[in-house]
Amino acid sequence: MRYRTIGTDPRTRREVSVLSLGAMLFGTRTDEATSYAILDRFVEAGGTFIDTSDNYAFWTNGGQGGESEELLGRWRRSRGVGDEIVIATKLGARPLAPGTSYLDNPEGLSAKVIRESAERSRERLGVARLDLLYAHIEDHQVPVSETVEGFAELVGEGTVGLLGASNHRAWRLERARALAAAAGLPGYEVLQYHRSYLASRLDGPSDLDQDGNVGAAGGDLTSYLRTEPGLTLVSYGSLLQGAYTRSDKPLGAAYDLPSAPVRLAALREVAEQTGATANQVVLAWLIGGEIPTVPLVGASSVAQLEESLGAVDLELTPEQRHRLDTAW
Repeated sequence: MRYRTIGTDPRTRREVSVLSLGAMLFGTRTDEATSYAILDRFVEAGGTFIDTSDNYAFWTNGGQGGESEELLGRWRRSRGVGDEIVIATKLGARPLAPGTSYLDNPEGLSAKVIRESAERSRERLGVARLDLLYAHIEDHQVPVSETVEGFAELVGEGTVGLLGASNHRAWRLERARALAAAAGLPGYEVLQYHRSYLASRLDGPSDLDQDGNVGAAGGDLTSYLRTEPGLTLVSYGSLLQGAYTRSDKPLGAAYDLPSAPVRLAALREVAEQTGATANQVVLAWLIGGEIPTVPLVGASSVAQLEESLGAVDLELTPEQRHRLDTAW
Protein backbone atom coordinates (compact mmCIF):
# COMPACT_ATOMS: atom_id res chain seq x y z
CA MET A 1 0.00 0.00 0.00
CA ARG A 2 1.03 3.61 -0.53
CA TYR A 3 0.04 6.56 1.61
CA ARG A 4 -0.48 10.30 1.51
CA THR A 5 -1.19 13.02 4.05
CA ILE A 6 -4.55 14.76 4.22
CA GLY A 7 -4.86 18.04 6.07
CA THR A 8 -2.21 20.62 6.93
CA ASP A 9 -2.53 21.23 10.68
CA PRO A 10 -0.17 18.95 12.65
CA ARG A 11 -2.92 18.52 15.26
CA THR A 12 -5.48 17.04 12.85
CA ARG A 13 -3.72 15.91 9.67
CA ARG A 14 -3.61 12.19 8.99
CA GLU A 15 -1.68 9.78 6.83
CA VAL A 16 -4.09 7.62 4.83
CA SER A 17 -3.90 4.96 2.15
CA VAL A 18 -4.06 6.26 -1.43
CA LEU A 19 -7.17 4.13 -1.89
CA SER A 20 -10.27 4.65 0.24
CA LEU A 21 -12.88 1.95 0.84
CA GLY A 22 -16.51 2.99 0.54
CA ALA A 23 -18.87 1.41 3.06
CA MET A 24 -22.10 2.83 1.62
CA LEU A 25 -24.01 -0.46 1.38
CA PHE A 26 -22.41 -2.27 4.29
CA GLY A 27 -25.12 -3.40 6.67
CA THR A 28 -27.91 -3.15 4.10
CA ARG A 29 -27.41 -4.64 0.62
CA THR A 30 -24.01 -6.05 1.59
CA ASP A 31 -24.53 -8.43 4.49
CA GLU A 32 -22.47 -8.35 7.67
CA ALA A 33 -20.26 -11.36 6.92
CA THR A 34 -19.35 -10.08 3.46
CA SER A 35 -18.81 -6.55 4.77
CA TYR A 36 -16.46 -7.83 7.47
CA ALA A 37 -14.52 -9.92 4.93
CA ILE A 38 -14.04 -6.89 2.67
CA LEU A 39 -13.01 -4.65 5.56
CA ASP A 40 -10.59 -7.26 6.89
CA ARG A 41 -8.94 -7.71 3.51
CA PHE A 42 -8.64 -3.94 3.00
CA VAL A 43 -6.86 -3.53 6.33
CA GLU A 44 -4.69 -6.61 5.68
CA ALA A 45 -3.56 -4.97 2.42
CA GLY A 46 -2.57 -1.81 4.30
CA GLY A 47 -5.75 0.18 3.71
CA THR A 48 -6.38 2.80 6.38
CA PHE A 49 -9.07 5.09 4.90
CA ILE A 50 -12.78 4.12 5.08
CA ASP A 51 -15.73 6.26 3.98
CA THR A 52 -19.33 6.32 5.17
CA SER A 53 -22.18 8.74 5.95
CA ASP A 54 -24.92 9.14 8.52
CA ASN A 55 -27.56 8.61 5.80
CA TYR A 56 -26.17 5.36 4.30
CA ALA A 57 -28.17 3.62 3.04
CA PHE A 58 -31.65 5.03 3.72
CA TRP A 59 -32.87 4.38 0.17
CA THR A 60 -32.51 0.61 0.52
CA ASN A 61 -35.22 0.27 3.15
CA GLY A 62 -37.09 3.55 3.35
CA GLY A 63 -35.47 4.47 6.66
CA GLN A 64 -33.12 7.27 7.64
CA GLY A 65 -29.77 5.55 7.29
CA GLY A 66 -27.12 4.86 9.89
CA GLU A 67 -26.73 1.17 9.10
CA SER A 68 -23.29 1.63 7.55
CA GLU A 69 -21.94 3.54 10.55
CA GLU A 70 -23.44 0.97 12.92
CA LEU A 71 -21.80 -1.91 11.06
CA LEU A 72 -18.44 -0.15 11.08
CA GLY A 73 -18.82 0.35 14.82
CA ARG A 74 -19.47 -3.35 15.36
CA TRP A 75 -16.55 -4.27 13.10
CA ARG A 76 -14.20 -1.90 14.96
CA ARG A 77 -15.14 -3.40 18.31
CA SER A 78 -14.90 -7.00 17.10
CA ARG A 79 -11.45 -6.44 15.58
CA GLY A 80 -10.03 -4.10 18.20
CA VAL A 81 -9.57 -1.35 15.62
CA GLY A 82 -8.25 1.93 16.96
CA ASP A 83 -6.97 5.24 15.65
CA GLU A 84 -4.81 3.57 13.01
CA ILE A 85 -7.86 3.42 10.72
CA VAL A 86 -9.26 6.75 9.55
CA ILE A 87 -13.04 6.71 9.13
CA ALA A 88 -14.64 9.61 7.29
CA THR A 89 -18.34 10.29 7.61
CA LYS A 90 -20.78 12.94 6.42
CA LEU A 91 -23.81 14.82 7.67
CA GLY A 92 -26.39 17.13 6.17
CA ALA A 93 -28.25 14.72 3.89
CA ARG A 94 -29.91 12.37 6.39
CA PRO A 95 -33.71 12.36 5.95
CA LEU A 96 -35.51 13.77 8.97
CA ALA A 97 -38.21 11.11 8.77
CA PRO A 98 -38.55 7.61 7.30
CA GLY A 99 -40.00 7.59 3.82
CA THR A 100 -38.47 10.98 2.94
CA SER A 101 -35.10 11.82 1.40
CA TYR A 102 -32.37 14.47 1.26
CA LEU A 103 -34.27 16.09 -1.61
CA ASP A 104 -37.43 16.93 0.30
CA ASN A 105 -36.52 16.62 3.97
CA PRO A 106 -32.76 16.82 4.70
CA GLU A 107 -31.28 17.42 8.14
CA GLY A 108 -29.28 20.36 6.75
CA LEU A 109 -26.20 22.15 8.06
CA SER A 110 -27.37 24.28 10.97
CA ALA A 111 -25.12 24.48 14.03
CA LYS A 112 -27.67 22.45 16.01
CA VAL A 113 -27.80 19.69 13.40
CA ILE A 114 -24.01 19.58 13.05
CA ARG A 115 -23.57 19.06 16.80
CA GLU A 116 -26.37 16.52 17.23
CA SER A 117 -25.65 14.55 14.05
CA ALA A 118 -21.93 14.38 14.76
CA GLU A 119 -22.67 13.04 18.25
CA ARG A 120 -24.92 10.32 16.82
CA SER A 121 -22.24 9.36 14.28
CA ARG A 122 -19.63 9.09 17.04
CA GLU A 123 -21.94 6.83 19.01
CA ARG A 124 -22.70 4.59 16.03
CA LEU A 125 -19.03 4.33 15.06
CA GLY A 126 -17.88 3.95 18.66
CA VAL A 127 -15.23 6.67 18.47
CA ALA A 128 -14.32 9.61 20.66
CA ARG A 129 -13.41 11.74 17.65
CA LEU A 130 -14.55 11.74 14.04
CA ASP A 131 -11.34 11.72 11.98
CA LEU A 132 -12.92 13.49 9.00
CA LEU A 133 -16.39 15.01 8.85
CA TYR A 134 -17.92 16.25 5.59
CA ALA A 135 -20.77 18.61 4.83
CA HIS A 136 -22.56 16.17 2.53
CA ILE A 137 -24.71 18.55 0.47
CA GLU A 138 -25.36 22.28 0.40
CA ASP A 139 -27.91 23.85 2.72
CA HIS A 140 -29.43 26.91 1.07
CA GLN A 141 -31.51 27.79 4.14
CA VAL A 142 -28.67 28.27 6.64
CA PRO A 143 -26.03 31.04 6.45
CA VAL A 144 -22.63 29.70 5.44
CA SER A 145 -21.14 31.41 8.50
CA GLU A 146 -23.33 29.36 10.84
CA THR A 147 -22.18 26.12 9.20
CA VAL A 148 -18.53 27.18 9.36
CA GLU A 149 -18.79 28.09 13.05
CA GLY A 150 -20.75 24.94 13.86
CA PHE A 151 -18.09 22.66 12.41
CA ALA A 152 -15.26 24.70 13.95
CA GLU A 153 -16.74 24.38 17.43
CA LEU A 154 -16.51 20.59 17.25
CA VAL A 155 -12.91 20.73 16.03
CA GLY A 156 -12.09 23.07 18.91
CA GLU A 157 -13.67 20.65 21.38
CA GLY A 158 -11.66 17.77 19.97
CA THR A 159 -14.63 15.65 18.83
CA VAL A 160 -13.85 16.21 15.13
CA GLY A 161 -10.49 16.25 13.37
CA LEU A 162 -10.49 17.27 9.72
CA LEU A 163 -13.34 18.98 7.88
CA GLY A 164 -14.49 18.39 4.32
CA ALA A 165 -17.28 19.10 1.88
CA SER A 166 -19.00 17.16 -0.87
CA ASN A 167 -21.41 18.23 -3.62
CA HIS A 168 -20.86 21.96 -3.15
CA ARG A 169 -20.33 24.64 -5.78
CA ALA A 170 -16.73 25.86 -5.92
CA TRP A 171 -17.79 29.40 -5.04
CA ARG A 172 -19.57 28.14 -1.94
CA LEU A 173 -16.47 26.18 -0.89
CA GLU A 174 -14.32 29.28 -1.30
CA ARG A 175 -16.78 31.44 0.65
CA ALA A 176 -16.82 28.96 3.54
CA ARG A 177 -13.04 28.62 3.57
CA ALA A 178 -12.56 32.39 3.36
CA LEU A 179 -14.93 32.96 6.29
CA ALA A 180 -13.10 30.34 8.32
CA ALA A 181 -9.68 31.81 7.50
CA ALA A 182 -10.78 35.35 8.34
CA ALA A 183 -12.05 34.19 11.72
CA GLY A 184 -9.03 32.01 12.45
CA LEU A 185 -11.19 28.87 12.35
CA PRO A 186 -10.52 25.48 10.74
CA GLY A 187 -12.04 25.11 7.28
CA TYR A 188 -12.68 22.45 4.68
CA GLU A 189 -9.51 20.61 3.66
CA VAL A 190 -10.87 17.48 1.95
CA LEU A 191 -13.29 17.59 -0.98
CA GLN A 192 -15.31 14.59 -2.13
CA TYR A 193 -16.70 14.69 -5.66
CA HIS A 194 -17.39 12.42 -8.60
CA ARG A 195 -14.33 12.17 -10.84
CA SER A 196 -13.35 9.50 -13.34
CA TYR A 197 -11.37 9.12 -16.53
CA LEU A 198 -14.40 9.75 -18.73
CA ALA A 199 -15.84 13.23 -18.54
CA SER A 200 -19.52 13.56 -17.64
CA ARG A 201 -22.11 16.11 -18.66
CA LEU A 202 -22.40 19.00 -16.23
CA ASP A 203 -25.16 20.96 -17.97
CA GLY A 204 -28.88 20.60 -17.37
CA PRO A 205 -30.64 20.45 -14.01
CA SER A 206 -29.80 17.75 -11.49
CA ASP A 207 -31.54 16.51 -8.36
CA LEU A 208 -29.44 18.78 -6.17
CA ASP A 209 -28.98 21.83 -8.37
CA GLN A 210 -31.14 23.37 -11.10
CA ASP A 211 -27.99 24.74 -12.76
CA GLY A 212 -26.31 21.38 -13.35
CA ASN A 213 -24.46 18.52 -11.73
CA VAL A 214 -22.98 19.98 -8.54
CA GLY A 215 -21.48 16.66 -7.48
CA ALA A 216 -19.06 16.22 -10.39
CA ALA A 217 -15.56 17.67 -10.43
CA GLY A 218 -15.87 20.08 -13.34
CA GLY A 219 -13.53 22.79 -14.56
CA ASP A 220 -14.25 25.24 -11.73
CA LEU A 221 -13.41 22.67 -9.08
CA THR A 222 -10.30 21.25 -10.75
CA SER A 223 -9.03 24.79 -11.37
CA TYR A 224 -9.59 25.54 -7.69
CA LEU A 225 -7.67 22.42 -6.67
CA ARG A 226 -4.70 23.36 -8.85
CA THR A 227 -4.33 26.64 -6.96
CA GLU A 228 -4.90 25.15 -3.49
CA PRO A 229 -2.31 22.39 -2.96
CA GLY A 230 -3.36 22.00 0.67
CA LEU A 231 -6.70 20.53 -0.42
CA THR A 232 -7.24 16.82 -1.05
CA LEU A 233 -9.70 15.43 -3.59
CA VAL A 234 -11.45 12.14 -2.83
CA SER A 235 -13.30 10.85 -5.87
CA TYR A 236 -16.45 8.76 -5.73
CA GLY A 237 -17.99 6.79 -8.61
CA SER A 238 -14.59 6.59 -10.30
CA LEU A 239 -15.26 3.16 -11.84
CA LEU A 240 -18.73 4.15 -13.08
CA GLN A 241 -20.38 1.24 -11.27
CA GLY A 242 -18.43 -1.24 -13.38
CA ALA A 243 -19.21 0.25 -16.79
CA TYR A 244 -15.56 0.29 -17.88
CA THR A 245 -15.33 -3.50 -17.85
CA ARG A 246 -18.86 -4.93 -17.79
CA SER A 247 -21.05 -5.14 -20.88
CA ASP A 248 -24.15 -5.35 -18.69
CA LYS A 249 -23.38 -1.93 -17.18
CA PRO A 250 -24.00 0.77 -19.81
CA LEU A 251 -22.25 4.11 -19.43
CA GLY A 252 -25.45 6.10 -19.45
CA ALA A 253 -26.43 9.40 -21.02
CA ALA A 254 -24.19 11.46 -18.72
CA TYR A 255 -21.11 10.07 -20.50
CA ASP A 256 -22.47 10.20 -24.05
CA LEU A 257 -20.01 12.86 -25.16
CA PRO A 258 -17.91 13.10 -28.36
CA SER A 259 -14.77 12.47 -26.31
CA ALA A 260 -15.98 9.15 -24.89
CA PRO A 261 -15.03 6.80 -27.79
CA VAL A 262 -11.58 8.42 -28.10
CA ARG A 263 -10.86 8.17 -24.40
CA LEU A 264 -12.16 4.60 -24.15
CA ALA A 265 -9.85 3.61 -27.00
CA ALA A 266 -6.87 5.16 -25.19
CA LEU A 267 -7.88 3.43 -21.97
CA ARG A 268 -8.06 0.02 -23.69
CA GLU A 269 -4.68 0.64 -25.35
CA VAL A 270 -2.94 1.46 -22.06
CA ALA A 271 -4.64 -1.44 -20.28
CA GLU A 272 -3.32 -3.81 -22.93
CA GLN A 273 0.19 -2.36 -22.63
CA THR A 274 0.27 -2.71 -18.85
CA GLY A 275 -1.56 -6.02 -18.59
CA ALA A 276 -3.90 -4.35 -16.11
CA THR A 277 -7.67 -4.04 -16.26
CA ALA A 278 -9.32 -0.84 -17.44
CA ASN A 279 -10.53 -0.26 -13.88
CA GLN A 280 -6.98 -0.48 -12.55
CA VAL A 281 -5.71 1.97 -15.16
CA VAL A 282 -8.44 4.46 -14.23
CA LEU A 283 -7.52 4.23 -10.55
CA ALA A 284 -3.79 4.54 -11.26
CA TRP A 285 -4.47 7.55 -13.50
CA LEU A 286 -6.31 9.26 -10.65
CA ILE A 287 -3.82 8.38 -7.91
CA GLY A 288 -0.78 9.63 -9.81
CA GLY A 289 -2.37 12.46 -11.77
CA GLU A 290 -1.55 16.15 -11.93
CA ILE A 291 -4.35 16.65 -9.41
CA PRO A 292 -3.55 13.83 -6.97
CA THR A 293 -6.77 12.05 -6.09
CA VAL A 294 -7.74 9.44 -3.53
CA PRO A 295 -10.21 7.17 -5.33
CA LEU A 296 -13.09 5.95 -3.21
CA VAL A 297 -13.91 2.39 -4.29
CA GLY A 298 -16.89 0.31 -3.37
CA ALA A 299 -16.92 -3.47 -3.30
CA SER A 300 -19.60 -6.08 -2.80
CA SER A 301 -17.08 -8.93 -2.72
CA VAL A 302 -13.45 -9.48 -1.78
CA ALA A 303 -12.72 -10.27 -5.43
CA GLN A 304 -13.89 -6.80 -6.49
CA LEU A 305 -11.71 -5.22 -3.82
CA GLU A 306 -8.69 -7.25 -4.97
CA GLU A 307 -8.96 -5.73 -8.44
CA SER A 308 -8.93 -2.22 -7.00
CA LEU A 309 -6.01 -3.01 -4.70
CA GLY A 310 -4.06 -4.10 -7.76
CA ALA A 311 -4.10 -0.51 -9.01
CA VAL A 312 -2.07 0.85 -6.09
CA ASP A 313 1.27 -0.36 -7.43
CA LEU A 314 0.47 0.24 -11.10
CA GLU A 315 2.92 2.87 -12.35
CA LEU A 316 1.91 4.46 -15.64
CA THR A 317 4.80 5.65 -17.79
CA PRO A 318 4.94 9.31 -18.83
CA GLU A 319 4.05 8.17 -22.37
CA GLN A 320 1.02 6.22 -21.17
CA ARG A 321 -0.17 9.09 -19.03
CA HIS A 322 0.29 11.50 -21.94
CA ARG A 323 -1.75 9.15 -24.16
CA LEU A 324 -4.57 9.11 -21.63
CA ASP A 325 -4.46 12.84 -20.90
CA THR A 326 -4.53 13.96 -24.52
CA ALA A 327 -7.24 11.62 -25.78
CA TRP A 328 -9.99 14.08 -26.64
